[in-house]
Amino acid sequence: MRAFIFIFISALFISGCGAAESDTHNHDGLVIGNHERCHMCGMMVKQYPGPKGSLDLKGNEMQPKFCSTRDMFMFALQPENRRQVEALWVHDMAATDWQHPEDEHFIDATKAWYVYGSNRKAVMGVAVAPFSTLAAAEAFAQQYGGAVFEYDEITLELLSAK
Repeated sequence: MRAFIFIFISALFISGCGAAESDTHNHDGLVIGNHERCHMCGMMVKQYPGPKGSLDLKGNEMQPKFCSTRDMFMFALQPENRRQVEALWVHDMAATDWQHPEDEHFIDATKAWYVYGSNRKAVMGVAVAPFSTLAAAEAFAQQYGGAVFEYDEITLELLSAK
């Protein structure tokens, strides 16, 4: 009987650990191919300067890519899309080149700081420039203008105002 209880409790612990792992999102290996098109506008993602974005959708193997973080947010913040988004990834612009952002510099969009309204343009006009630290975002805003925002402050109203 003790052996049965031990096996039962062990199975509960093991299944609990597995569930926790499946709920995590990982951007390792996130690659934007040279011929991938923006999920929002259809433009070639890598042909243009500025930060790019990608997201994970619930129950979907496809990982939409975006030629700009602005397009990514315009898609992800739509009420019909918002509930389907599991994770969002953006380039850390403090760690990569503005003209050619590199795939190994993706960060969790929900933990990033953003500068919006700067004079650094991206493919779709005004850039939503992401940074992994507040200090980097503030330094960028001081150099190029714009205001610093947290993830939750990026809204459709903000993006539609400019």
